[in-house]
Amino acid sequence: MTALVRSTVNPEMIELVQLSVILPTLNAAHCVARSLAAVNRPPMVVERLVVDGGSQDETLPIAEAAGAKIVKSQKGRGIQLAAGAAAATGDWFLFLHADTVLDPGWEDEACRFIANAGSAGAAVFRFALDDRSAAAARLETLVAWRCRALALPYGDQGLLISRQFYEALGGYKPIPLYEDVDIIRRVGRNRLTLLETRAVTSAARYRQSGYFRRPMRNLMCLALYRLGIPPHMLARIYG
Repeated sequence: MTALVRSTVNPEMIELVQLSVILPTLNAAHCVARSLAAVNRPPMVVERLVVDGGSQDETLPIAEAAGAKIVKSQKGRGIQLAAGAAAATGDWFLFLHADTVLDPGWEDEACRFIANAGSAGAAVFRFALDDRSAAAARLETLVAWRCRALALPYGDQGLLISRQFYEALGGYKPIPLYEDVDIIRRVGRNRLTLLETRAVTSAARYRQSGYFRRPMRNLMCLALYRLGIPPHMLARIYG
């Protein structure tokens, strides 16, 4: 896996990029506005789609007020991501979690990647948490190692991919868990680029479940998934 050096991109190059940003949501009123604001970069971003799985809070009014296009879907991240791709109009897709905020300058690096990648390649951002504790730093280091050694980023690092490559891969599968691992395995190590820009994700789940217990549970579920246990069974463990 290679890393691109961030550099300034000619504005004319950005204008050539037709990018659809796709966020799956479910009761994400507390975070969706910040995530959408971070990717409000015309003319590079053609559209921002919020694919909602049945929120009962103020997610949809907040997303509409932020200028996002609303797509309603069945609940399930894989299902929602696939629905967003089907509704998108851009030549490139950027899939993001609703509680993930890209650092400023992401569009320069994304545009440089797009200009050099051709149609068969995908990129993810650098994992970070909105927590400056020692435990959070250790987890960030562990994730960085996992990405370098195993070429296994998760969905909270985003996924930047051309429509053509996405469709050739068969897109996201309608599975309740590990839809991100599934598509990354189909992308393959040699066609995956790790970008330098941070994708800063909420640490609320780690604060609640524990910086040791949650990663260990995730690792156990991943091992079971790799052994062939169906995702719908693992979802009961994952929660």
